[in-house]
Amino acid sequence: MSNITDTTTPDTKAHLLATGYQLIAKKGFTAVGIKQILDTAGVPKGSFYHYFASKEAFGESIISHYFVNYKNRLEAIGGQDVSAQQKLYNYFQNWYDTQQNGCDHEKCLVVKLSAEVADMSETMREALNAGYQQTVTWLATQIKAGWVDGSVPQPDNIAAESMAKRWYFAWLGASLIAKTSQTNTPLAEVWQMTTSQMGR
Repeated sequence: MSNITDTTTPDTKAHLLATGYQLIAKKGFTAVGIKQILDTAGVPKGSFYHYFASKEAFGESIISHYFVNYKNRLEAIGGQDVSAQQKLYNYFQNWYDTQQNGCDHEKCLVVKLSAEVADMSETMREALNAGYQQTVTWLATQIKAGWVDGSVPQPDNIAAESMAKRWYFAWLGASLIAKTSQTNTPLAEVWQMTTSQMGR
């Protein structure tokens, strides 16, 4: 009987993704090489290429996996027995909290990669864009529910999806500027704007 351990298991793939996620969220995509991922994960090179055809394919998988988990978080907030306004407030409160004083890896991945890979990789750009759309759709759903239950003020001549996009784009931009300026001021500004517009 062979004593050789088969390292190509679903657990190995999940371990590679988790390791790569942590490294890329901290350092960025281009700064992290496959060797560093393998060394940190303690996984042989062959196992990496068993699951991923390239580093780009690996990056796409990390982004897609991130947004699957993110969708679960959105659904958990959406399932709370509170007003639509409170759901929106909870979502942005979490964003505000995790981005302050140097961003947390929970949010940093999207913030880092949005600026870094859009022109570098079409497949990674598409994965990021799909994730953006998922979040904007969720926000628009909550805004519409807030208009129905009366917890969110309804402005004239603006669709819920347009409002959702304005908020999401403003928060993404503020997160990038907060990293550049190393201050929380951009986040505080969009927090004030968003909470005001949602009727808080």
